[in-house]
Amino acid sequence: MLSQTFSKFFDSEKSSALVLLACTVLCLLVANSAWGPSYLDFWHHKVLGLSLEHWVNDALMAVFFLLIGLELERELYVGELSSLKSALLPIVAAFGGIIVPAGVHFALNSGTPTQSGSGIPMATDIAFALGALALLGSRIPPILKVFVAATAVMDDLGAIIVIAVFYSTQFSLIHLLGALAVFGLLIVFNRVLRISALAPYLVGGAVMWFLMVQSGVHATIAGVLLAFAIPFGPKAADEKSPSHRLEHALHKPVAFLILPLFALANTGVVFDADWQQGLSSVNSLGIMAGLVLGKPVGIVLLSFLAIAIGLCQLPADLTWRHLIGAGFLAGIGFTMSIFITNLAFAGQPEVINASKMAILVASMTAGVLGMLWLTLVAPQKDPQLLRQND
Repeated sequence: MLSQTFSKFFDSEKSSALVLLACTVLCLLVANSAWGPSYLDFWHHKVLGLSLEHWVNDALMAVFFLLIGLELERELYVGELSSLKSALLPIVAAFGGIIVPAGVHFALNSGTPTQSGSGIPMATDIAFALGALALLGSRIPPILKVFVAATAVMDDLGAIIVIAVFYSTQFSLIHLLGALAVFGLLIVFNRVLRISALAPYLVGGAVMWFLMVQSGVHATIAGVLLAFAIPFGPKAADEKSPSHRLEHALHKPVAFLILPLFALANTGVVFDADWQQGLSSVNSLGIMAGLVLGKPVGIVLLSFLAIAIGLCQLPADLTWRHLIGAGFLAGIGFTMSIFITNLAFAGQPEVINASKMAILVASMTAGVLGMLWLTLVAPQKDPQLLRQND
């Protein structure tokens, strides 16, 4: 049975997927029209020293990462990851879904200028993956939604770590220590002083974000740190805790404002005369192979090994066919893949354009394959029973 909190989260994510898809299609159409150059140039206009694109990718996306952190915190406290036994399978699956796609890209691009793109096929877009599951309705068991969500959240955590370690620039230790000092102060507010008002945490989070910008470590990491500094209620039903209240407040702005703006600012892929050449580069092939093949292979293979040695077990309502379908859906990279592309190939617009094209093709292919697999191969379930369990 799905918790009320998860059901709200699932409904928000599937609605967000539709808006995100509409914004992506609109952006592609405009970028390849007569207004394309003006539209793309618009996002490079400077405001307070930063381009609009940077404000979206560095500031607004920090709020997105704050929500990801709050969701991860919820999963660790009261969700699918709250006990080691239930958490192991999605953790193992996520690990496989990280190392195999990255390994596929690295194998094709090792020693080339595009080697730094190995992080691109690592993460899963939660909104699109859950949106695809929502379209399947009662054909799938509710536990599959929880498994995909938990695996995607762990995927994103892995991507966040990769961003912090491998995609930092112009590193400043003093500013990083300052950001960590603010984080430590917020922990004191939480654990020692027991402050439950949100305002001190949000102000501290803003200061931490600024220091992260100056440190060279990507500023969105401040959003994740802030999430784990905010007090979380000890019970799943404790919706008065600061973490619950902030997560609830952020769902709609992130789903219907921040992610659509990210799509509008970052999916303006231009299909020029030789676009096929960009799509056939080793970098693009590595991205597509990593998302479409590496994701399901990594998730299923490591899950199989973990279950075979008795490390964890397959939930009662899931079959291996469901896990394969989940693996395909995990290949919908989109938001996080595009985000890492901008970091990996900063200052290389042609490589970024080709990479985004590969991400769009791979994500669409993975989504279609996952939905077809779960529709045609996964066993039918009793709709009435599933509605009772949902």
